[in-house]
Amino acid sequence: MIHPTTANPFSHSVLVLNRFYMAVHVVNVRRALTLLFRDLAEVIHIESGRYANYDFVTWRELSELKASFEAQEEDEQIDWIRSVNFSLQIPRVIRLLDYDKVPKQGLRFNRRNIFARDENCCQYCGQHFSTSELSLDHVVPRSRGGEMSWENIVCCCVACNVRKGGRTPKEAHMKLIRPPARPKHNPLLTLKLGNPKYESWKTFLSNAYWSVDLK
Repeated sequence: MIHPTTANPFSHSVLVLNRFYMAVHVVNVRRALTLLFRDLAEVIHIESGRYANYDFVTWRELSELKASFEAQEEDEQIDWIRSVNFSLQIPRVIRLLDYDKVPKQGLRFNRRNIFARDENCCQYCGQHFSTSELSLDHVVPRSRGGEMSWENIVCCCVACNVRKGGRTPKEAHMKLIRPPARPKHNPLLTLKLGNPKYESWKTFLSNAYWSVDLK
């Protein structure tokens, strides 16, 4: 049985590279470990500006070595999966050994990316909410010809959505925190790269690959 050191170690994200070290995807820890265990991928670990490649066995050995010094040298940027028989450091980047396709360009217009763009903040009252407590609002109502687009959809709490109803913000005497716009970069990746835990991703994420889809 696995004993997590965090509420859910499998909730972390792992950047996936193709065979040519190009970022192509982001997956959860469970999927990443499955790829490693099946020898379909290897860990890319960056230290002091250099990276090294590890298969599942050698990554496990390195993890055990680090775990033995964990009590003396705690590192908040490292997350662990604990089992009865071993400790495994959660990798941040893996490389697919036989996948050479390049990432598709384009930013998906969906609920998750809108919430990420607006940072789970209601664009009317300015408060932050969990995803389950948020909805989407048409700034210009659909009944007035408002489009389903980046420039007309905002993250909104239920209370503000009810208050605004089928009116424009001006008619409802409500102000937007900021005008909605199409993000220049993938908003979910922007959030991840703001976390020091994912610092190593920057090595592989140039502007050309900021549109990689997250799942």
